[in-house]
Amino acid sequence: MSFAEQLTRLQAFLDADELHEEALDYIATHGYLTALSICPEPVPEREWIDALFSEPPHYKDEVEREAIESTLMQLKAHIARQLASDDDLVLPCELDLGDEPDDSDIRGWCIGFMEGVFLREATWFENAEDEVSELLLPIMVGSGLFDEQPEFADIARDQELANDMVAQIPEALTALFLLLNAPEEKPALLKPRHP
Repeated sequence: MSFAEQLTRLQAFLDADELHEEALDYIATHGYLTALSICPEPVPEREWIDALFSEPPHYKDEVEREAIESTLMQLKAHIARQLASDDDLVLPCELDLGDEPDDSDIRGWCIGFMEGVFLREATWFENAEDEVSELLLPIMVGSGLFDEQPEFADIARDQELANDMVAQIPEALTALFLLLNAPEEKPALLKPRHP
């Protein structure tokens, strides 16, 4: 079975209604695995797989469980390779919140990404808190998880600004990856701040 076929099977599994309501769907899972690929501290596979599903899925059998978990690990490795390359990561959804942000795929992707950050939140902000916060901002805006905070509420009300920020996510991911995994490249990466 090709990787593309495995991904199709994984997507069908993750998007099925049988999973726990807190479980991540395919788009959110992609975001989640992207965060795990950037996180400077490796998260044990069992831990992140269990967190992704919220509660163990009802697999048909052991073969299905192994196939789904194996594809998740392969997808994570695939994302990590893309992040380490010179190209921006291609997301599996449009970079647009649309007229109904809560229904947009990019919102789901961003929520999944933040779930991945929350698994090791302290590690993300340990060495470069300001830079990481700045680079995470487009994803935090896209997630809608922080809209109750005044500064996020202001951005969320400005549809054009929110979409401009969401469009920056691929670049922000590359910058986060370099910042957290290749610190010697950091000085060239950070743009000068304008007062």
